[in-house]
Amino acid sequence: MGFFEKLFEGALWNSRFIILTAVIGSLLAGIAIFYMATVDVVYLFSHALHYADASLTVEARKALHDSTVSHIVEVVDGYLLATVMLIFSLGLYELFISDIDQAHGSKSSSKILVINNLDDLKSRLAKVILMIMIVTLFEEALNMHMSTPLDLVYLGASIALIALALYLTHASEPGAGNDAGHDEKAPEKHGH
Repeated sequence: MGFFEKLFEGALWNSRFIILTAVIGSLLAGIAIFYMATVDVVYLFSHALHYADASLTVEARKALHDSTVSHIVEVVDGYLLATVMLIFSLGLYELFISDIDQAHGSKSSSKILVINNLDDLKSRLAKVILMIMIVTLFEEALNMHMSTPLDLVYLGASIALIALALYLTHASEPGAGNDAGHDEKAPEKHGH
């Protein structure tokens, strides 16, 4: 192997460190989204404190209730999106740079953060993105005004499609369904 070949292959191998820009950028974006969602929670509580105000009319209390539930869904959505950015950042680091020793060595670490290959990363991201879509649909359903029976059919169809997506996601996991339909208790035999 020639000197230039070694030099080129070394440079090519070390070019993987460019991924650090995506790792750091994704991590900073996740932190920013965590911060924004937490600020939303603080403001949510400050508004929710008025719920017990005796001077509120029934309509105003109902509007505050609906607004609070909608904001809670937005906060959940924000935290899920921040989680996607965190998983993406850690996954890219593990795939291209190095294993995170603390994640592999700790019994308390979450298995969702241990990424072995690109398919693991895609699978974990897809599950969290599916949850974001479910939360977003829930948020839209809360604000939806049904004016025709067709609107109710669309809502029912979207719920059915999400249930199907959740079922297919669960069915695609290794070991899923192994114990389905099996009764672990053997029937008792009574001899007289």
